[in-house]
Amino acid sequence: MASEVSDELGALHRQMVLIRRFEEAAAKAYSQGKIGGFLHLYIGQEASAVGALAALRETDYVVGTYRDHGIGLAKGMTPRACMAELFGKVTGCSKGLGGSMHYFDADKRMLGGYGIVGGHVPLAAGVAFKAKYKNTGEVTVCFLGDGAVSIGDFHEALSLAALWKLPLVTIVENNEYSMGTPLSRTMSVPDSSQKALAYGMARDRFHAHDVLEVKARVGEAVKRARESSLPTLIEIQTYRYRGHSMSDPGKYRSAEEIEARKKDDCVLRAEAALRAQGRDDAYFAALEAEIEAIVEDAVRFADESAEPGEELIEAYTYA
Repeated sequence: MASEVSDELGALHRQMVLIRRFEEAAAKAYSQGKIGGFLHLYIGQEASAVGALAALRETDYVVGTYRDHGIGLAKGMTPRACMAELFGKVTGCSKGLGGSMHYFDADKRMLGGYGIVGGHVPLAAGVAFKAKYKNTGEVTVCFLGDGAVSIGDFHEALSLAALWKLPLVTIVENNEYSMGTPLSRTMSVPDSSQKALAYGMARDRFHAHDVLEVKARVGEAVKRARESSLPTLIEIQTYRYRGHSMSDPGKYRSAEEIEARKKDDCVLRAEAALRAQGRDDAYFAALEAEIEAIVEDAVRFADESAEPGEELIEAYTYA
């Protein structure tokens, strides 16, 4: 049993390291002018997506926010397709037409990152409605930031999810800042999961320090959705180490605050647990080399890929 836990944690830790290194490479490429537009990094929040999506089946759906790189990679999208999308290349997951905020892979059932704050939650409810209507047993997980909790679309979607008993798990990734505004200035209560009480919906709230705990806690909500067709609102307390986007210098936070939060870094916590279970320096060196090669390949692939041509305009504008 201990070996199985170690193997599972090892796989989840590998996913988190991949996301961390992918995002670091994306930040570098952005500073080199290879990525245009917006770039919202997931550095610090890896356990949230990795743990949550580990509780799903391949046939379950995910709908995300514009901070979607980590969510896409955790759902099984390839680093090549993800990086090429950031570079605006035709080999990207959205043909280079969506960029950072619009990852999409229908085969992986990653139904997009969305730039309109809170506007994607009703879409997720609609996907969950489809699953219930057709009795497919599929669950939909929707990620949003704490800043979206005050948006009307969020409340309308939760109201319908509770009324229609939809297999929807809504996850608020509370990283404490709505762009640069602290939570205390955007919400009247610090616990966004309390919003579930208004709709008679199950709720949960926990920190994302331990990726296995994230999987277990989200797994309870997924089971509730799959077996009883009941929705859940979850607040996962997390923290991003970079600014809201690459254009945000993050002056509203002190260096001391960020360094203090890094002591609970989910990637380092998983590494420490694996070391306690017997993984040595050679294991982690090999892992880093493997991930570095994958990310370098993704960057090279994106660099060498072609840009989308005019022939795509009509095909991807009109149905």
